[in-house]
Amino acid sequence: MSNFAIDQVNLYEQLGHDKFVELSTCFYNKVYADTEPSFRGMFPKDKAGAIQNQYEFFIQRLHGPELYSQRKGHPALRGRHQHFSITRAHADKWLGYMREALVEVGIPEVARQQMDEFFTDVAYFLQNVGDDGERLY
Repeated sequence: MSNFAIDQVNLYEQLGHDKFVELSTCFYNKVYADTEPSFRGMFPKDKAGAIQNQYEFFIQRLHGPELYSQRKGHPALRGRHQHFSITRAHADKWLGYMREALVEVGIPEVARQQMDEFFTDVAYFLQNVGDDGERLY
């Protein structure tokens, strides 16, 4: 059983499908405006596809329908991200943009805190380059 706060509630029911689309759109607008090549280069040219992948994953993970798995298979986050060199600075930036998006789209404070706990864990879970520049996995 997960120890994440998101697993004690159904955020999909609380927030609804459209809020996750709005969140991912807001987040990716920030990502695609970023000019740092080592960060921006990790994201595909297909912005609409990136938005869809993210909101479908969020919906599935936050107790909604399994849209992501139906279309793409198991999320396998590390496997899908392992070919990128993800540093702590990249994880920090991703998390910063997500935190801004959570506020900007009006996610209620309690839900925002619950989601932030999960997003923080995931961001650093995907970091695969240590502070010394060596691959972690």
